[in-house]
Amino acid sequence: MKKLLVAFAAVAAFSAQAADELNVAATAVPHAEILEFVKPQLAEQGVELNVKVFTDYVQPNIQVSEERLDANFFQHQPYLDEFNKGKGTELVSVVGVHIEPFGAYSSKLKSLDELSNGATVVIPNDATNGGRALLLLQKAGVITLKEGAGITATPRDIAENPKNIKIRELEAATLPRVLTQVDLALINTNYALEAKLNPTEDALIIEGSDSPYVNILVARPDNKDSAAMQKLAKALHSDAVKQFIKEKYKGAVVPAF
Repeated sequence: MKKLLVAFAAVAAFSAQAADELNVAATAVPHAEILEFVKPQLAEQGVELNVKVFTDYVQPNIQVSEERLDANFFQHQPYLDEFNKGKGTELVSVVGVHIEPFGAYSSKLKSLDELSNGATVVIPNDATNGGRALLLLQKAGVITLKEGAGITATPRDIAENPKNIKIRELEAATLPRVLTQVDLALINTNYALEAKLNPTEDALIIEGSDSPYVNILVARPDNKDSAAMQKLAKALHSDAVKQFIKEKYKGAVVPAF
């Protein structure tokens, strides 16, 4: 009997060691919430998913590149492209999951028509999200950018600024905290949701659901095709996740598959 118990213990220990483990960085909302939703499904498939919550857009990529984490889930492809280019990393997209329509918020204005001459407007200070903010302001008729200015546009690319708005660039995570100090803040949806803003109700202007900025699961070339990573990718593309996103975020986050 003693030998049998030892054998069972050995089998259990082996099974625990054999289980795949994925350590994935994510911003709290909606990325970590989506990952937590698929965690039980992955556990049934022998994959232990550990979600590490970050508040910034830099460390998740650094730590995956340095092999301290296996993957991350917080960014869109244009941001990843610029990060790889600027930092010399070689991170890759595994699968696209959802879109977070980007919006502009104000605690002082009820519409953009109330934007006064010389108003202070804050935008993210990273290249692609800053450019994304400027493109949205152009779409709303607040500014006009120089011809050819795209997703990496900066305030220097503004050709026409009829209301002489003053644009300040701040780290994306800090924008909700300065909302009461400025006239208008263009905020990434994950940070807006964390700040209890409702993009579909509170944003004065917002991207359409056809936004090209699809949020992606990101890994390294050496592990993107691993069995565990592919199980996670498949889980993130499940009908259950699509329904979870639709029901929980009610248009503030939109499935991209």
